[in-house]
Amino acid sequence: MGSRWAMLAGLAVLVAVSKGSAQDLGVVGESAFDQTSAWPTLSQWWRVISLQDYNTRIVVLGVAVLGASAGLVGSFTLLRKRALMGDALSHASLPGIGLAFMIATWFGRDGKSIGYLLAGATISGLLGVATILWIRNRTRLKEDAALGIVLSVFFGAGVAILSLIQQMEVGHAAGLEGFIYGKTASMRSSDVALISVASLIAISVCLLNFKELKLLCFDEGFAGSRGYPVVLLDVLLMSMVVLVTIVGLQAVGLILVIALMVIPAAAARFWTDSLWRMTAYSAVLGMVGCVSGAIISAVFPNLPSGAMIVLVCAVFFFLSMMFGTSRGVLIRTIRRRRLNRRIERQHLLRAMYERLAPSERNDSIAAKTPVAFDSLLDLRSWSRQRLHKIIRRAEDDELVRMRFPTSKSVQAEILLTRAGYIEGARLTRQHRLWELYLIAYAEVAPGLVDRDADDIEHVLAPEIVDKLEDLLEEEQMRIPVPDCPHEMSSSEAAHTTTGSERA
Repeated sequence: MGSRWAMLAGLAVLVAVSKGSAQDLGVVGESAFDQTSAWPTLSQWWRVISLQDYNTRIVVLGVAVLGASAGLVGSFTLLRKRALMGDALSHASLPGIGLAFMIATWFGRDGKSIGYLLAGATISGLLGVATILWIRNRTRLKEDAALGIVLSVFFGAGVAILSLIQQMEVGHAAGLEGFIYGKTASMRSSDVALISVASLIAISVCLLNFKELKLLCFDEGFAGSRGYPVVLLDVLLMSMVVLVTIVGLQAVGLILVIALMVIPAAAARFWTDSLWRMTAYSAVLGMVGCVSGAIISAVFPNLPSGAMIVLVCAVFFFLSMMFGTSRGVLIRTIRRRRLNRRIERQHLLRAMYERLAPSERNDSIAAKTPVAFDSLLDLRSWSRQRLHKIIRRAEDDELVRMRFPTSKSVQAEILLTRAGYIEGARLTRQHRLWELYLIAYAEVAPGLVDRDADDIEHVLAPEIVDKLEDLLEEEQMRIPVPDCPHEMSSSEAAHTTTGSERA
């Protein structure tokens, strides 16, 4: 879920790039280098990276603390499945920004004061969140529908209010469109101080209530049963979302602020399953993404800072999605391939064990009892080439031995080694125990249990097998390998009958 919305947030950058004005960290004060330069030199890169300009230091500090707090808070909203709450909140803040400017202007105040604008954005954003919760709780509509309604209605109202402001005598000079696309380059020290205080508050609240928020995200019902104030914790988390979102409007704008809440958290999810590590990785990715985007915008003046911040975060997300060590595409592909190979090997060993007659089921006799190659093809939907590969890998693990024919009229034969016989007996035992459990307790028809047992036998841990034995509570179930509880296939039955007669 979080990954999908992160990609959608990245697409929103294209809109910002096409509409955003050319901004630079050096707009206020001395620029990083001459804007007519075709390509920055190494000295110009070093000048920006080493933070030699005052405005560069101010902007980098502001976006760094914002990225860390957004990544940390975004981890909880992502796990809470409220990744788009910040998006709805940011869009809902636009009417408040416009109204705050108009009201301050009517009363003779400075309508462009950041304090008035952020206060209006906060009130409007909280009203939007309250509207979403009211629609969700009082109607049959789900939260995604409520988000869409509030997001579009409030944003439409904000655009209408901005149109009215443009008709005012002082409206054109307001520069309120900076809250839509972001105005990172024009940050002042007072703006950075506000962002830093708000970010530190959000980080401190999340860390001090880490255990409670963790329980809220993973099991809200259990948290309520243990006496935790679920509603209060939910309000606390949403308050941190409001806090980070409102101060983030100054940096990346209301269109892209959702990306800072979602992309770092979604990227961190690919690297770990631990919430502690996820929040730490998310905060670091958010910080590095913001700083890198701001530096790139400083070196290339025609690239908007907000858009570059989100694009850099999107690159981190793509790399995490592909190469993440926990849930990345590459590692999951490798794990799936290894699992499929292990399952095929286990199917081979169990099939060879079940082809043995009862009198042949000990390691010394099994090592001398060959199984015809073609007889294994009848049991699974394997091609001859596929079966050869499976047998070859099992030979490498010293589980089977393949005996090639001396003439074309004789089939190739496979023999179990001692290790292969023990493993085949273990797999068959687990398979039969699960079948017996399904018949005895799940009331599954004997003819239908084979497929279910075939799927689960590969993941049965030893402690689960012990519990199955204790649960069945029948001494006959504790024999090394129980008899098959359902009717065997015709090929298996024929082979077993032949083996019994031969014995």
